[in-house]
Amino acid sequence: MSEVNILAESDKITQDRKEEDSIVPEAAFPGDNGSLRAWLIVLGAFFSVFSTFGYVNSWGESNSISRRAPVSFGSHNSQVFQAYYQLNLLKDNTSSEIAWIGSVQLSLTFGIAILMGRLFDNGWFALPAACASVALVTLTILTGQCTEFWHFLLCQGFAIGAACGVIFGPTLAIVSHWFKRRRSTALGIVAAGSSVGGLIIPIMVQKLIPQIGFPWTVRVVALMLLFTTGIMNLCLRRRLAPVKTSGGIFNWKAFKYKPFSLYTLAVFVCFFGLYTLLTYIDVSATNAGIDPSFDVYLLAFANGSSGVGRIMTGLLADRIGCMSVMIPGTLLAAIVTYIWPFAHSLPSLIAVAVIYGFASGIFVGLQAVPLIHMGDMSDVGRRTGTLFSILSISALAGPPISGAIASATGNYKAVGYYAGSAMMVALAILCYVRYLMTGKLFGGKF
Repeated sequence: MSEVNILAESDKITQDRKEEDSIVPEAAFPGDNGSLRAWLIVLGAFFSVFSTFGYVNSWGESNSISRRAPVSFGSHNSQVFQAYYQLNLLKDNTSSEIAWIGSVQLSLTFGIAILMGRLFDNGWFALPAACASVALVTLTILTGQCTEFWHFLLCQGFAIGAACGVIFGPTLAIVSHWFKRRRSTALGIVAAGSSVGGLIIPIMVQKLIPQIGFPWTVRVVALMLLFTTGIMNLCLRRRLAPVKTSGGIFNWKAFKYKPFSLYTLAVFVCFFGLYTLLTYIDVSATNAGIDPSFDVYLLAFANGSSGVGRIMTGLLADRIGCMSVMIPGTLLAAIVTYIWPFAHSLPSLIAVAVIYGFASGIFVGLQAVPLIHMGDMSDVGRRTGTLFSILSISALAGPPISGAIASATGNYKAVGYYAGSAMMVALAILCYVRYLMTGKLFGGKF
């Protein structure tokens, strides 16, 4: 297709979006008028993210155990399940083998979003979410009965990862049905569920295992998930009627719209560096002579400030525009990443964790908001699913690349340069996307 045709298609999509916004009044979005039902949707979506990413983020990497192989798969929170498996249940397996459990779990939580987004657009949500919730609780209980590596890989990796993906996939699209003017605020609160879950679940698991053992600990976790997913299923409902749209699971036509394509590229590039600091700050702290027992608190500081960042910047984004908040937040995250390898004292590392947690929370909390504005609501599930499926690749690849750089250089200076530069490249693309959407380098709400 010629450049002229592509630009014409982009102009048509932009015009369609403007026409839709003019046809659907603000009053048609109940959340903008303070509807209790709409805020119950936010509550349900919060617990959806709590039950999925809050749970998945409890995997962690056992950096305190495997210092000579600083390669991370999975997420960046407290070292709970992997550390326990390496020391107790799976002593005969290497840390890299065990880490594949968390890697598969995270990949499926992100990757299934594209399938669930398409199903959501076609009217499917309540039944898949209910079945996946039952599966998540049941599989968590069964994890306590696993004894072999392949048991854990199938149960906790593939099965729980798939259940989390089914639950999480349509969540952000549902919230967008109920909010327009306050959409960033709502999605920021929802995104904070990951931070809250990533704080509560690891601490709970760490405290309970020595007292009641691993099988009963995961049963307690399952009981909590029964409560949180129960609230989710009671509260979450789609508002707009499904619209049968053309095309398959993957919406190739959306990429004809230049802002959508470039925004997806920006998020993809950013995630090559976004998880690096949070994955390796505990290792760098130990290398600087900080007591390894303080690692969990560094990550707690980062997660706590991340949750604050997600909520506060959502409120600000509704006033000045989502990209107007994301761009300075991404710049701040890149600068702190460059500085991080040079922080060698406990106060400086705490400052890095708090500031970076806040800055990364801005990006994560708002990442889905811009693309919601890049098309009509009938296809919002597929667009968000497309974004999350693509970013899952760089989210998984980024920390291992950083680990390989650290192993090759023997320190984290080159790692900081790599991760910070990835975010700076993403920042440049974000600025161009904002220009395409507003026609201005400065000013304009987007």
